[in-house]
Amino acid sequence: MSKIKVNWNFGAVRQVEQAVATALEQTAQAVITDVVDEQVMPMDTGTLQNSSTFVETSESSTGVVGIISDTPYARRLYYHPEYNFRTSENKNAGGKWFQPWIDGDKKEFAAKAFAEKLRQNLK
Repeated sequence: MSKIKVNWNFGAVRQVEQAVATALEQTAQAVITDVVDEQVMPMDTGTLQNSSTFVETSESSTGVVGIISDTPYARRLYYHPEYNFRTSENKNAGGKWFQPWIDGDKKEFAAKAFAEKLRQNLK
């Protein structure tokens, strides 16, 4: 019976782990940017879209990030697509604005963005 010896390069493992966490954070930010570009968030003063929606990164090293909209009205607007949203500022404004990125025609966006960000971070 032959013996196999494995030597781990823990420095390289840590570099890959950090690259993954950074790519995850960058991917979440890319999703927010794409949501803004697609003009799907309701907009009155711009607070919800421009300053109250952000990436929460405290657990990115464990593979978890969040996209948070922290205005008191964000949840009400998101879960009520039947509202008559103004489209003068954002032409595609409506409820459930993240759904295309979750299970709709934009769902591959995050996977592609993550792969590209990870590739860049591993250089």
